[in-house]
Amino acid sequence: MLRIFAVLILFLPGLVRADIVRTSAGPVEVVPVIEGLDIPWSVAFLPDGSFLITERDGVLLIADPVSGEKQSIEGVPEVRASGQGGLLDVVLDPAFESNRTIYLSYSEPVGMISARTAVMRAELKGARLVNQQVIFQQTPDSRGGRHFGSRIVPDDAGNLFVTTGDRGDAGDAQGLNNQIGKVVRIRTDGAMSEGNPFPRNPSVWSIGHRNPQGAALDELGRLWTVSHGARGGDEINRPEAGKNYGWPVISYGTTYGGTRIGEGTEKAGMEQPVFYWDPSIAPSGMMIYSGKLWPEWAGDIFVGSLKFDFLSRLDRNGDTISSEERLFSDKYIRIRDVREGPKGAIWFLAAGDGALYRVTPAE
Repeated sequence: MLRIFAVLILFLPGLVRADIVRTSAGPVEVVPVIEGLDIPWSVAFLPDGSFLITERDGVLLIADPVSGEKQSIEGVPEVRASGQGGLLDVVLDPAFESNRTIYLSYSEPVGMISARTAVMRAELKGARLVNQQVIFQQTPDSRGGRHFGSRIVPDDAGNLFVTTGDRGDAGDAQGLNNQIGKVVRIRTDGAMSEGNPFPRNPSVWSIGHRNPQGAALDELGRLWTVSHGARGGDEINRPEAGKNYGWPVISYGTTYGGTRIGEGTEKAGMEQPVFYWDPSIAPSGMMIYSGKLWPEWAGDIFVGSLKFDFLSRLDRNGDTISSEERLFSDKYIRIRDVREGPKGAIWFLAAGDGALYRVTPAE
């Protein structure tokens, strides 16, 4: 009956198309709220109920959830929209309602062909960005068009965690003289955060990451990340200060040619992932759920799959993950971002569909 209802609603005039999908927590309704997006990468919720959405080619949109109307915002930084690069993450400052500050990550052009992961701070005034300030620029830059990382996570102490990829230069992820393949921790004005563990590289929090495209804080304020592996070996980690997460010395994946990566799957002094996928699901976007609408999912990790078009729900208890539920398999194309909304709904961007979807309990 639920499936019949989902089909009928498609043909009722004036109503939004909806899917009813069975899950471990009961049936849920999935509704497209904003459509017609061009390779969307990230979404943020504004206090008035509207959204900020980044499109990879360099457009920042403000979108109305009722009308579906979209407006481009002026003052966005220039980006190198090539390969995996472009305009990437967008997040609000925790004090946005008083300071109107947002943060954008993007691939910043350097010269004619190089680029680097960068973060801009700006104030949102209507449909314009003002008082723009570039607060982070990854060093060194690279000619490669891949592995920019680029998730931004504010904490409650005035810091920003910023993930950076290895840019295709895997060995640099182990170096302490660069910001390649790292989790960086800086202040919201770009200053170095106190308590970072590497005196020679004071912006760096942890090392040995391949391409973390998802990051979130848990209920204790601890950082979690999800990173692309090569052929297999996508990883969930909980990066701690000064620790080494192994890439490219250890990995549960193989090269694209099928050979072993580095020294195998473990080495003294290098951390094991909390969870990994093999084969790779191409993970992007991460959310840790509060349990507001689905109490049985409280504390669970949600990750989008670009490769297999599903939303992964990882059953988390503290620092362990016991099982996985794959939601919406093959329904929505290239799930890039996933967020919890202000009222507890789950929202996700499907880059292949060009749409922002809302998930709520089905009545």
